[in-house]
Amino acid sequence: MKELLEVIAKNLVEYPEQVQVFEKEGDKASILELKVAPEDMGKVIGKQGRIAKAIRTVIKAAAVHEDKKIIVEIIQ
Repeated sequence: MKELLEVIAKNLVEYPEQVQVFEKEGDKASILELKVAPEDMGKVIGKQGRIAKAIRTVIKAAAVHEDKKIIVEIIQ
């Protein structure tokens, strides 16, 4: 899932070299933290959070195949 999120984010931003994804294992779910350049935050979040919601939907759909719960957080 980490690689999938990284590929999606790198294709959306102007500075793909600054995309970082951190994975934290929780008790019931894994948390993926996406960090991008400050200039690219708007591109990853989108108007009214539509892009962020779409990214979360794709990751959740991919996680269903592995029987995992994944939470995507966008951090600065």
